[in-house]
Amino acid sequence: MTETTLNDNLAQAKRLGFFASITSLSYVFWVVGGMEMVERLAFYGVKTIAGLYATDPQSKGGLGITMTEFGTILMAWALFQSFVPVFIGGLADRIGYKETIALATVTKILAYLVMAMFPSYWGFFAGASLLALGTGLFKPGIQGTLVKSTTKENSTMAWGVFYQTVNIGGWLGPLMAAQLRILDWQNVFYACAVIISLNFFLLLIYKEPGKAQRLAHQAKVASGEISQKSLWRTSLKEIAQPHLLWYTIIFSGFWFMFMALFDVLPVHIRDWIDTSTIVTSLFGDTGTDSGVWHTLLAISPDGQYIQPEGIMNINFGLIMLTCFLIAGLAARLGTLNSLIIGTLLCSGGLFIIGGVNAAWFIVLAIVTFSIGEMLASPTSSKLIGNIAPDDKKAMYLGFKDLPLGIGWVAESFVGPTLYDKYAAKETLARELLQQEYAFSAQQIANIAQGEYFSALVKVSDKSASVLTQQLYDANNIGLVWFVMALVGVASAIGLVSYAKWLISARSSLTKAQIAAID
Repeated sequence: MTETTLNDNLAQAKRLGFFASITSLSYVFWVVGGMEMVERLAFYGVKTIAGLYATDPQSKGGLGITMTEFGTILMAWALFQSFVPVFIGGLADRIGYKETIALATVTKILAYLVMAMFPSYWGFFAGASLLALGTGLFKPGIQGTLVKSTTKENSTMAWGVFYQTVNIGGWLGPLMAAQLRILDWQNVFYACAVIISLNFFLLLIYKEPGKAQRLAHQAKVASGEISQKSLWRTSLKEIAQPHLLWYTIIFSGFWFMFMALFDVLPVHIRDWIDTSTIVTSLFGDTGTDSGVWHTLLAISPDGQYIQPEGIMNINFGLIMLTCFLIAGLAARLGTLNSLIIGTLLCSGGLFIIGGVNAAWFIVLAIVTFSIGEMLASPTSSKLIGNIAPDDKKAMYLGFKDLPLGIGWVAESFVGPTLYDKYAAKETLARELLQQEYAFSAQQIANIAQGEYFSALVKVSDKSASVLTQQLYDANNIGLVWFVMALVGVASAIGLVSYAKWLISARSSLTKAQIAAID
């Protein structure tokens, strides 16, 4: 591509308006958007409630484990989901996107069934690992299709719309889970197995873009006309490129924060946030018995408070309604500016969570975080997709999950463990039973995990709300969130340095890579 042609393409990308960008998106783009929406509906139906289910006492149908033990499940989940695409993401480029999407769907169905049929630590561990494996197989084919079905002129809008579309599934999933878990936790897992199977219908109308070229390439490989290196060697060689390697290390801090929001915040809301103030503000002191509002806001059966899923769903709802607007802003800011500003906004959201335990401030924190996420996350996908060679799109989009994997593995070890030690209501209640009420080691051992706070309420003769505030005031709960927010600040500073480094290294990059980064 000549310099003149490159400049013409960039100018055309800037001239393409909002409606022109929307109408230029192809048929197959909307098909894969639908598949991702279905997959996210099922995935976040489980992901959002995973910490609640794991730490709920067995007497209420949960697993009755600590946040630290839940962190070991998350670590396996993170390793499989994030690193599978890195090393076999290129498999979709070789055997076909449709085939890998179908295999991933079968794997995910099995995962949800294992979770439902084996309600134990090891059952959930195995189910989460299978779900992660299925998700790791699913992503490269879907995102490779998206990249091949878009152009430089509409790629920014395409990623924004895609991100917005799939968050419809992300928004519906927690609402479904909030209603089904009231009856039985296992209902959530069975429902998700049914939901993900709907993708088989969409696969019937899916057509892989560039399939003819892929088959022609494979025919040349089979005939010996061209050689094809082993997948893992090719992946390692590509990852080792400096502009990819440094980006991966630096941007992992963003994903550390992102996963903390979903892994730890639902439990934090359940433990410390009185969401009845939101219900009172919206519906008065008597709450609401409206079935519509109960469903849309995940309000408790008594109509008095919003369940954690409902608060978390502000993130999905905001993205679902506004991501196309933020995509336009991201296009104006440029790739690296969007990543830096988005990361800082996400950090700001976590600082708010750590600083105030009022329900409406948690809402503000999630709104702030969501805007940052909309600036940074789709932009990161666009960056990786656009710098990828044409025959390695799925492989590079597998690399997109490498910083996610590094960040999530680190967070799964640090976040739940920090929370368990310094901020979990159950931990602090157990300590108070020992220190203030002189419970012996045997008495503590006789209380099931997940029921220490209930025991404290009984022995103290105080209400649950009074004891909650007492524990919050006596302990530095926000420290956990401040630590995780600072990781994001460090990542943003790293991105600033990365941007300066890229400017000095432009001579070693191709024109297409420079265009993707600018």
